Amino acid sequence: MKILLQPARFFVAILFILSGLVKANDPLGLAYKMKEFFEVWSDGLSHSSFFMSHGLISLFSFFNEHALALSIFMIAFEIIAGVALLLGWQMKLVSWLLLLLIVFFTFLTGYAYFSGKFKNCGCFGDCLPITPLTSFMKDIILTILILFLFFNKEKIKTIFTPQTSRISFFAAIIASFGVQWYTLNYLPLADCLPFKKGNIIQEKMKMPADAVPDSTVITFVYNKAGQEVEFTASQFPADFNSTTYQFVRRYDKLIRKGKNNEPPIKGFNLSGSTNEDSTAYVLDQPFAMLLFCENFDEPVGTWSREFAELYAAASAKHVPVYMVASGEETARKKIAGTPFADMPIFKCDYTAIRTAARTSPCLYLLEKGKIIDKWSYRRIRDGLQSLETELVKK
Repeated sequence: MKILLQPARFFVAILFILSGLVKANDPLGLAYKMKEFFEVWSDGLSHSSFFMSHGLISLFSFFNEHALALSIFMIAFEIIAGVALLLGWQMKLVSWLLLLLIVFFTFLTGYAYFSGKFKNCGCFGDCLPITPLTSFMKDIILTILILFLFFNKEKIKTIFTPQTSRISFFAAIIASFGVQWYTLNYLPLADCLPFKKGNIIQEKMKMPADAVPDSTVITFVYNKAGQEVEFTASQFPADFNSTTYQFVRRYDKLIRKGKNNEPPIKGFNLSGSTNEDSTAYVLDQPFAMLLFCENFDEPVGTWSREFAELYAAASAKHVPVYMVASGEETARKKIAGTPFADMPIFKCDYTAIRTAARTSPCLYLLEKGKIIDKWSYRRIRDGLQSLETELVKK
């Protein structure tokens, strides 16, 4: 067994570090996934008679409100624990923390798989999507390996001197939080979402070429002698008549689940104050700039000066600039009194905005719907330079 200790140690450590780094690329994405879990659990408990349901719902509501902070610390913890295991530093404490962490992860992935309510548990972010079953099996294997390490923790020795291990450990802490700070302020280093640079939005709104639709059959529900019976249009009972059978309802019964039957971009519909769909109009512009604002947690004053310069320059070059927000009225109030107060504002589904904008606000440059580039609100000046460069090319 001793010969397996070091390979198991390095395998688990590297997997934890890799998993953490992939998620650190997009901590906001993990926060959204965690919110999804909390909302599903709260909804289930709201229909439950469990005596602690109200307390748990309040707890999940609190977690939901602080999902981003939880995401940041969980990602950092995953990276730091992996580095500590790799170094063999403070193994008594680290082995306990790893065990608690993998038990929690196994519960999450097990719930995602057995409930059937999640297509992706978010374990490796959007860059490495894996099915709930694969995630659950991965965590089962990791649980076995971590238990093996836990019961042999005394045999795990440090590979560096205590001072070097401490320096490496604290460097890992700084790096794990530093990478996340950067991606939350300047967009992910690797963009794995359907709104990434180079994609054509219109194309990503279409169903994939290899899509297999769900197979359903119309099912009727009738009441016969006080009991409900179901049958399809091709399987009517031999004694069927309007006196014996009373119609209750009909529904589409799923008989075979489809595959890859959703477009990569969903809910991207732009409409103004008249609620007229303007998506095609905006995406057909030779050049257009979109400012996505999922929320206004970042005060307008922190980015209004740079954006006002861009707005004026784009207008002078006859390039339309639009704001895309989940609520037009709120957005209009927020930009009132700014040099761009007259900017057209389109409403859009907040989920689509969250997918498109990993910072709020987030600036896009489009050419007939193709994403030329995008920037966080901290790099609005780069957007102006890019627009001028693209116009010179034309």
